[in-house]
Amino acid sequence: MKYYRLTMIGLAISTVIYLLTIIIGVDLFEKLIELLHGLEKYELDELIIPTTIFIAFSLFELIDRQRSHKIEVEREKIKIYEAMIFSTQHILNNFLNQIQVFKQTAEETENFDPEVLGYYDEIIDEASGQIDSLCKVTEINEVSILESIKPK
Repeated sequence: MKYYRLTMIGLAISTVIYLLTIIIGVDLFEKLIELLHGLEKYELDELIIPTTIFIAFSLFELIDRQRSHKIEVEREKIKIYEAMIFSTQHILNNFLNQIQVFKQTAEETENFDPEVLGYYDEIIDEASGQIDSLCKVTEINEVSILESIKPK
């Protein structure tokens, strides 16, 4: 409904004008013809069609600019999202690589609980999977992003 707000306003105004012309008994089209005849002596009636065309194209241009602006904003959001994902992936991959040093140290340490190492591997696999699924998001919105990192 919000997309047709101006259409609804136009419909309401048109309906009110139509009802008023019926109630008052005035024929607006005849009044318009009388106005045009009155403008004939000043030769202003020749400006009506070009002015109407100019106004119509100006409105089309305004609508097109608004649409182009929205598209450009969405493109910028996508660029920012992709840059954020790349940066996040880079940071986390560096972290995961650095944490491998701790794993190697734990493996080389005698009497270190192997169950903890198994838990460590699960954590690393889960984090890597979430990063990968976040990178594969095709529809950039809050729901799809949150869905991509939900534990499976």
